[in-house]
Amino acid sequence: MPNTGANAYPSRYRWLGLLGSLVLAAGALTSGALPAATTGPTLRASGGAGTTLVFAGLAVLTAAWLLLGRSAAALPAEALPAPALPADAVPTRAVPTRAARRAARPSGTRWLAVTLGWWAAPLLLLPPLFSRDVYSYLAQGAMLAGGFDVYADGPAVLGGSVAQQVPQVWQHTPAPYGPGFLLLARVAAPLADHPYAGTLLLRLSAVLAVVALTALLPALARALGTDPAGALRLGALNPLVLLHLVAGAHNDAVPLALMLAGLLAATRRRPLPAAVLITLAALVKAPAALALPVAWWIAGRPDDAPGRGRRSRCAVTVLVAAAATTAAVTAAAGTGYGWVGALTTPATASSWSPSTALGRLAADLLGVAPEGPVGAARLLGAVGAAVALGLLAARVVRRGSEPAAALALAFGALVALGPAFRPWYALWCVVPAAFAARTAGARRAAELTCAALAFAVMPDGFGPDQAELVLAAGGLGVGAVAVLLTERQITFQERQPAC
Repeated sequence: MPNTGANAYPSRYRWLGLLGSLVLAAGALTSGALPAATTGPTLRASGGAGTTLVFAGLAVLTAAWLLLGRSAAALPAEALPAPALPADAVPTRAVPTRAARRAARPSGTRWLAVTLGWWAAPLLLLPPLFSRDVYSYLAQGAMLAGGFDVYADGPAVLGGSVAQQVPQVWQHTPAPYGPGFLLLARVAAPLADHPYAGTLLLRLSAVLAVVALTALLPALARALGTDPAGALRLGALNPLVLLHLVAGAHNDAVPLALMLAGLLAATRRRPLPAAVLITLAALVKAPAALALPVAWWIAGRPDDAPGRGRRSRCAVTVLVAAAATTAAVTAAAGTGYGWVGALTTPATASSWSPSTALGRLAADLLGVAPEGPVGAARLLGAVGAAVALGLLAARVVRRGSEPAAALALAFGALVALGPAFRPWYALWCVVPAAFAARTAGARRAAELTCAALAFAVMPDGFGPDQAELVLAAGGLGVGAVAVLLTERQITFQERQPAC
């Protein structure tokens, strides 16, 4: 008979993902976003074989994640971490082993969290990958510590080795982040002249936030009646989390964790801490403010109290807590409210997004300068996003749609229709979708989108030239062949008769 027991044990995909992460890390040593002392004034990495290794590792890691999801979907959750017994095993009195106790957990979340740790470990001590934004964080922290106005000046005012790490396009642009993040970046200011050490410190904050996500995602899924293991696999054990929050040390990790903590407090009918946590998230990155009305709606649900009275009290609590938190953090940072006007900083003339691409296409067809069509297209995108948010809010209020799912769709509208898009922005939609989605189709669509976006950026964060595209394609081919051979060998073993 076929050896189906082997098919019930997904450890092979854990090992396959670890292999991909190790290969990716090896390539990053020469092709990542290295400090300027290594790259010179161009800030471009040498690439070469490192680029090939990064994309080969990416292919293997992403395939392992997708295959792990397929394996989990085909089996009861209880079977995920449990090894198969040998065919000749002698039954004995049931004394639960550690593996058996773990297998009895209905969600398998602990096994998935350990897998996340395995896959993330090779990326922890690397130089930044896929973006140089972390060097801008260090510069902004140094500017705040030095008394500069981070919402009026760019890193160029610092000069020296700190500004040298920042790409030219961001040299004269103000910080697009709230005062909450600047307080965090200021902690790393003493290490700004030591980019590798400073990167590790800021990466530590991102890693701690990802650890928080591994606890918050299953908890929210249980509170909302969705699959905890599925939430953890999509929202944390995700290539975009590993590549951009861990390896890239992006500051999106902290507000995502704070936002989810606030939503969890809301499910427990605690509007005050919910509002404080979500406001702190928005003071790092402003889009998190979308979760405030969702927290109010969830915390104020009228299950055991008159609807209007409870919702009104929750609304007052949320508004007062949000205002007080904003004032306190802004005062602590000493930046004033210039951050409100700096929120459009990521949308530079060279930024890409679907709306921007549409505007440039229109400019080419009309034979005119791109500024006008691009501005018009971005305005249309903003209007479209506002309309989408209004429709989602009306659907929740009038039809009783789930507010968490509406939040995921709202972030999706902002990401898709906004003036600038980067792969890690998709996590603002994917993370809430992880615990809100109830259909396999929605989860699969999110998985495939994340898998495609994992390959969208070069290791050093710059656009590729022709030679780098060839190297990347070669790496993808090598990784795909490795995955196919591995799956073929596994399939062959599964079809062998049990001894």
